[in-house]
Amino acid sequence: QVQVVESGGGSVQAGGSLRLSCAASGRTSLSYAMGWFRQAPGKEREFVAAISWGGTRTDYADSVEGRFTISRVNAKNTVQLQMNSLKTEDTAVYYCAAGSIVTMNPRTYDYWGQGTQVTVSS
Repeated sequence: QVQVVESGGGSVQAGGSLRLSCAASGRTSLSYAMGWFRQAPGKEREFVAAISWGGTRTDYADSVEGRFTISRVNAKNTVQLQMNSLKTEDTAVYYCAAGSIVTMNPRTYDYWGQGTQVTVSS
C-alpha cells in the first residue's frame, strides 16, 4: 500500500504563484509515476501534469503548459507542482496520485491523496 499526501494549497491573487508538494510513503520501493489532477465544483476531475519515476518524461494539460512545472525528488519520494501565472480558472481541489505509467487517464492511477484546495481570486 502507498500513502499519498498533498500540501501547499492556499489562496492567491491572479498572476501569483503557488507550489504544491506530494509525499509518497509505504511501498515506495516500487517505481511509481506521479500525476496531479484537479476538480472544480460541478466539474469532472481533470488531468494537470504527470512525471515518470526517473523524471525523464513529463506531460502537461494544454491549459497549464508553460505555466506549471512538475518535478520530483526520488530520494525524498516527493513530487512538486510549481504553479505560476495563476488564473481564476485554476481554482480547484488538486489531487496527487501514484500509478505505474505516465498517463492523463485518472483510472490508471492506483493511489490518491485527499486533495488540497487552491483558490485564485481576481
